[in-house]
Amino acid sequence: MSDIVSLTDKAAEKVKLLLQEQGAEAGALRVFVAGGGCSGYQYGMTLAQETEEDDFVVEHDGVRLLVDPESAPLLQGAEIDYVEDIMKSGFTIFNPNAVKSCACGSSFDTAEGGGSPRPCY
Repeated sequence: MSDIVSLTDKAAEKVKLLLQEQGAEAGALRVFVAGGGCSGYQYGMTLAQETEEDDFVVEHDGVRLLVDPESAPLLQGAEIDYVEDIMKSGFTIFNPNAVKSCACGSSFDTAEGGGSPRPCY
């Protein structure tokens, strides 16, 4: 499952910059899925210093991505990008497993369903 999730070049550069700003160049970007959001699942990202024993590790352009085994099937084939425009800036995820997503872009549902929808704020 080394191709669980990919990272665009722009997103990789942003992750490198964030790690550098935190003084954590050897760190990684942890990407995960949790129940909730208005569509059932919601994406999460955090900078991580440590790899958990059962993490999947994906490397792209010098950036390590960490994905836990529970999130991996929901993120299989997803692509993370970094967008900067007049309306917003931030990471965005294109997930081929999502059959429904929220207007906020951080919540989704799969064909199998799951998660417990909650209102977006």
